[in-house]
Amino acid sequence: QVQLVESGGGLVQAGGSLRLSCAASGSIRRVNAMGWYRQAPGKQRELVATVTSGGTANYADSVKGRFTISRDNAKNTVYLQMNSLKPEDTAVYYCNALLYVSSWYRTDDYWGQGTQVTVSS
Repeated sequence: QVQLVESGGGLVQAGGSLRLSCAASGSIRRVNAMGWYRQAPGKQRELVATVTSGGTANYADSVKGRFTISRDNAKNTVYLQMNSLKPEDTAVYYCNALLYVSSWYRTDDYWGQGTQVTVSS
């Protein structure tokens, strides 16, 4: 059974910081790209940041310069360091990973259960 387990959400004041973690576990052959998405009330889920297995990062314009994504390949874990948080960053944050599970040649798409981030003004 493959699962992504997130941690690190919470309540923080504007200008503060939080660090999210997401660990992939189970019968995983290999991990491809990992990333974070978020969904605010009444809005669609949107990309926050992704990182390839080689470490190349991609960010949404709204978080560039404030958020940093990183990963520990030995631990199958991805992190999101969030600084200078704004009230508009309030959302449920979801971890995503493309995993080689059933095959060495095809990835499967997995999601975490989500963690709430609330930024007060």
